[in-house]
Amino acid sequence: MKETGFLIDMDGVIYRGGELIPGAKDFIQKLLEEDYPFRFLTNNSQRNCRDVVAKLSRMGIGVQEKHIFTCAIATARYLAAQKPNGTAYVIGEGGLLTALHQNGYSIVDDAPDYVVIGEGRTIMLESVDKAINMVMNGAKLIATNLDAYCPSSNNSIRSGCGAFVSMIEMATGRKAFSAGKPNPVMMRIAKAELGTHSANTIMIGDTMETDILGGVQMGFKTVLTLTGSTKIEDLDAYAYSPDHIIGSIQELNDPMVLEQIVHGDLVLQ
Repeated sequence: MKETGFLIDMDGVIYRGGELIPGAKDFIQKLLEEDYPFRFLTNNSQRNCRDVVAKLSRMGIGVQEKHIFTCAIATARYLAAQKPNGTAYVIGEGGLLTALHQNGYSIVDDAPDYVVIGEGRTIMLESVDKAINMVMNGAKLIATNLDAYCPSSNNSIRSGCGAFVSMIEMATGRKAFSAGKPNPVMMRIAKAELGTHSANTIMIGDTMETDILGGVQMGFKTVLTLTGSTKIEDLDAYAYSPDHIIGSIQELNDPMVLEQIVHGDLVLQ
């Protein structure tokens, strides 16, 4: 196995909505064939790993469940380390529920240790009100991520986990802890799965506030792709920079470009 490993964001890097970004399939196939360790790193807690694998398979990318690492998994492992065999009231979907169960947590409707918030398409205000009262009564507030919105189809957006969490924060005066990107909790656990050193870990993403910031904080090499939420003209607004900038993941299929990223310090634009 190679000493260099990759953490790869999905939406905006591998696909946009339901469309595969050109070159993504070939790049992942190259990683598999050349035995590079890698994980898809996503701040979406809705789907479990099997569902993500199935979605990628429909797009022509064949990977295993071990290649998927979600903020739900990071959150569940963090909580299991903090309070083994604890309890949680959950606002979220299957991916989050599965991760919590697999890490020894019970889902309850009364007096939980934690209130855990993830993405959801059918979140009801009654659930939010219940969560508010639980937090006021001592439950700790956890968010799988603090993304205010998520990309959707037809170039639209939908409210993200951070939007739901902010309602509870405002009502309770308590701030949520989030284990998702860019928190080093998620980045560190994912790196450990790769078995690589920080200097040999490459984070590929399209979002400065999560992918690139998380990589910078961990000392990873960072690659910003311009096929997602960040444009080249946006970079002046940030006090940190990616190590490399590429137009799309297609460029990484050029052996010279990949060699520069793995071993060199050249910023590609």
